[in-house]
Amino acid sequence: MFLAFMLCGLTVACKAQNAEKIIKTYFLGYEKKDWSITSSQLADGFTFTSPAPDDHIPLDVYKQRCWPQSKFIKKFDFIAIVQEGDHAFALYTGTTTDNKVIRNTEYYTFSNGKIKSIECFFGGSGAGYPTNAK
Repeated sequence: MFLAFMLCGLTVACKAQNAEKIIKTYFLGYEKKDWSITSSQLADGFTFTSPAPDDHIPLDVYKQRCWPQSKFIKKFDFIAIVQEGDHAFALYTGTTTDNKVIRNTEYYTFSNGKIKSIECFFGGSGAGYPTNAK
């Protein structure tokens, strides 16, 4: 019984570590301006939602609308990543190439170790993304 409990605990811990790694790798692509890093973390059927307005847009539209923001990104700092099962929230700040700060929260759904969907909620000043930062 104790061994089963320990294995269950390890499985939960590994899943949490995987979500953090997947999310941080996804954002690393933005920092490095490397679409292949970001896209490698996205599952088939990926969708993105934000107040921009983007309502469950598919990958090709996401790449067209959102990926160009990468040229304005310097770095991301994570305040918290919290996971439960196949879902996670990430609260982060992003610093633009001209040192403006954006602060967002994102809700992730995972499928087979990849990001199936992201729902982005703009925070802080409401800037939300680099070209909208004040």
